[in-house]
Amino acid sequence: MSADKRNAAAGPRVAVIGGGWAGCAAGVELASRGARVTLFEAARTLGGRARAVQAKEALLDNGQHIMLGAYAQTLALLRRVGVSERDALLRLPLQMRYPPGSGLLDFVAPPLPAPLHMLLALLRAKGLGRDDKLALARFSTSARWMQWGLNTDCSVAELLERFGQTPRLTRLMWRPLCLAALNTPIERASANVFLAVLRDSLGARRKASDMLIPRVMLDALFPQAAQRYIEERDGRVLCGARVDAVAPANGGWQLASGADSGSTRFDAVVLATPAWQSAALLRPLAGAEALAARLDAFDYEPISTVYLQYDAGQRLPLPFCAMLDDPEQGAWGQFAFDRGQLDPGQDGLLAVVVSTAAGAAALDQDALAQAVAAQLARAFGRPGLARPHWTRVLTEKRATFACTPGLVRPANATGLPGLVLAGDYTAGDYPATLETAARSGLAAARLALGIEP
Repeated sequence: MSADKRNAAAGPRVAVIGGGWAGCAAGVELASRGARVTLFEAARTLGGRARAVQAKEALLDNGQHIMLGAYAQTLALLRRVGVSERDALLRLPLQMRYPPGSGLLDFVAPPLPAPLHMLLALLRAKGLGRDDKLALARFSTSARWMQWGLNTDCSVAELLERFGQTPRLTRLMWRPLCLAALNTPIERASANVFLAVLRDSLGARRKASDMLIPRVMLDALFPQAAQRYIEERDGRVLCGARVDAVAPANGGWQLASGADSGSTRFDAVVLATPAWQSAALLRPLAGAEALAARLDAFDYEPISTVYLQYDAGQRLPLPFCAMLDDPEQGAWGQFAFDRGQLDPGQDGLLAVVVSTAAGAAALDQDALAQAVAAQLARAFGRPGLARPHWTRVLTEKRATFACTPGLVRPANATGLPGLVLAGDYTAGDYPATLETAARSGLAAARLALGIEP
């Protein structure tokens, strides 16, 4: 018997409810520490809100993600489960680039040590006037002096006004950055959370500020490898296994699930479901009523991703570009991704992201896709982009929590022995990102095993 199997045979039994990135991270950490892991996922596939979806036309990611080189826990998890960054991720320098020839912003950090990379990027930036560049320099200097945080949180819009950011800089850089990072409009977004993102992008060492775009489907990026890792250590991963209830039992926990009818007692449980689902599981438990109410109180923001298939060989000038959105004029898209430059198997496929997509999601899907196709044609000066072969709109209605000023997010601990939370909504200085999910899952696993943080 291998050492891993001997450890698993002797280790505590831990259930992980939810197979998103937080749940997968928790499962990997638990398995690596010798726990006997059973991961329950209600859907047929792992990944949660970062997964692949089988549409009629093709297998498509349920959204597009940009990671940062500063996502240390996520990158370490990928290495641990055997995923090669070189094969799975496209690493690009920090940038905010609109279609060439648009006269809008073209900002790219060169491969120089920090902070020289940002200084040269600012000097070379196209589409910004002298006042814009001075405003950006002042903001960066002030944010460093404040150690990238405020004593009293406020909206991003108030922060930008306080530090004299110009309307053009706000429109072309700060607003789309905030939407991409927090999925919350600047008028309602937390300045402190936004500053934490800027700390690890504009204010970070060069490699940490790099942007990482998945080359592979999101399932293959981490969840599938996490499943193999857990199962190789005698854990179980049960898809299509909805957990309807958790209940204390003999100093541990039992679950009500069609896949595991309660015959197994678990020493600990990690609730890695979305906040509203965790609230439903917690509500019947004595002592968890207040926590359930806090989880129910979250507000959410949707994200729509519009896929458009063109002829093979149809390429954008860059792997991804910012686009100037104007919903009142039917221009909904904020970022366009050329999937063919990331994965040759998706040649000719473009993906356009609409963050804070409540207005877009209210449209008929065909109407939204046609509007985005017309926007692409105008933005890139290519009339043919208005006529894709097929389109598909994927909308995640509760993609992220609304990241508002002063929002108090729950800790991993629930106050109930052996029952812990994991998810991108738990306490942390980042918004709802893959890194936040990874950090939360790792922290929850250690807490479930009684390991001090």
